[in-house]
Amino acid sequence: MASDSKTFTFEEVSKHNNKKDCWIIIHGKVYDVTPFLHDHPGGDESLLSSTEKDATVDFEDVGHSDSAIEMMEKYFVGNVDSSTLPSKANHIPPPLTRGDSNQSSGFVAKTLQFLLPLLILAFAFALQHYGKKKQVSDS
Repeated sequence: MASDSKTFTFEEVSKHNNKKDCWIIIHGKVYDVTPFLHDHPGGDESLLSSTEKDATVDFEDVGHSDSAIEMMEKYFVGNVDSSTLPSKANHIPPPLTRGDSNQSSGFVAKTLQFLLPLLILAFAFALQHYGKKKQVSDS
């Protein structure tokens, strides 16, 4: 990597968002991954879905190997001006209510998954036990 690398704005990088011209941002660095699209083990869609945003979290979530990280160097084209990156959205999931029907139906399903096999076993045991008593009394 050259010390005099070019600095791009987020807007400039986000224009490179298709199969013929694909740039991604990881850890503040810009990579032209267009030649790697067809060779990427996760497929080209995983790279294309990482355009037009800071893909650092996507990259880290996958857990790339050391060799994959080293390979990135040949696709490096510059840095991104961090002041031009869009602010991260603070997504707060809606609070769950106590009477959530999905929770209660999940509880019922788990209970049935546990009790139904036990009931079937108890029924089979009762049939076998009753069948033995009937055979002994018939003899």
